[in-house]
Amino acid sequence: MPSDNDEGRRDDVDVAASRWAWAEVDVDALRHNVGSLTRAVSPSHVRAVVKADGYGHGAVTAARAALDAGAAGLCVALVQEGVELRAAGIDAPILVLTEQPPEQLDSLAAAGLEATAYRLDHVDALAAAATRVGAVVSVHLKIDSGMQRVGAAPDLIASLVDAVRSSDSLRLGGVFTHLAVADEPEHRATAEQLATFDAALGSLGDADLPAVHAANSAGALAAPSARRSFVRLGIAMYGISPGPDVDHLVADLRPALALKARVSYVKQVDAGTHVSYGWRHRFDRDTTVATVPIGYADGVPRRLGTLPDAPGFDVLIGGRRCPIVGVVTMDQLVVDVRDAPVTIGDEVVLIGRQGEHEIRAEHWAERLGTIGYEIVCGISARVPRRVVGGGHR
Repeated sequence: MPSDNDEGRRDDVDVAASRWAWAEVDVDALRHNVGSLTRAVSPSHVRAVVKADGYGHGAVTAARAALDAGAAGLCVALVQEGVELRAAGIDAPILVLTEQPPEQLDSLAAAGLEATAYRLDHVDALAAAATRVGAVVSVHLKIDSGMQRVGAAPDLIASLVDAVRSSDSLRLGGVFTHLAVADEPEHRATAEQLATFDAALGSLGDADLPAVHAANSAGALAAPSARRSFVRLGIAMYGISPGPDVDHLVADLRPALALKARVSYVKQVDAGTHVSYGWRHRFDRDTTVATVPIGYADGVPRRLGTLPDAPGFDVLIGGRRCPIVGVVTMDQLVVDVRDAPVTIGDEVVLIGRQGEHEIRAEHWAERLGTIGYEIVCGISARVPRRVVGGGHR
């Protein structure tokens, strides 16, 4: 049974879960988004991208929700991300999207993960690892069609296909590329990349390819010709727009993450006084401020309260918009609540909805000159994730 120790502390308290700062992950929103996009791209299938801990939403939670909603498989960036999903009992196809360090290939093969290759040396290393663990590894070959990050030159794809097919321990899983500017539908890059990709595929003659894929979230939404066998659904799965030029294509999607906290302290301050490090903000009137126990170590950027167009960025308290004032510190930030009736323990919404108001990751991104991906991926691991929604596992 739970017991109290001599100092009155409960032994059964989950300290992380009871912290006064947390993120809520809505599995109903995840399922809705994947289901909506699966229907939109049909007859192409969907592979849900759950790298970077599911873009900050929790990889296992996101993976299960996506599979429940009809995703045909998953994609990750690292071997350890795939191993984590396997350890959670997820047996769907999982593609690791880039070549991995040689010392990790045995683990990749043993976990039944699908590998990416774009160098002959790596194909050989995969074959050796698969042989050592007694597995057959599915390999997806990546073509660099213009991203200039990783991938084989288009004229090398035939030799890579031959190398995979000549190994008894490998099988060809597919051929793919990645689009660089799909979030700008009018940009010529997508058409040029797809033309390069198709020419490379054409060089294979009548080779029977199990899968061909090119589209990320933006490509899946804005470039139907990029959809192919399946689309790699990343940021849109989480209800966040890939970019302003495709906002109109994600109107049906629901943000799946909310970032919340509670007021930890309230005090009156005088006109003419300052707040936080550097005294960057000066109060021009007597007012009330609330301290919130969340900061840049949790993923709230330090400059969010001191950007040039002061006052700072808003949070929601009591259904009202209240600005962050002064520099966000490592563990805390301060909000000017003015004459609002605020008490310790009141809910603070940094991302999400409260009453008639909503603050989205895209709003932070616009203010900070970045993208929604960086905002949600930047919410640190010390912020507990609380899964909400019906029937989550």
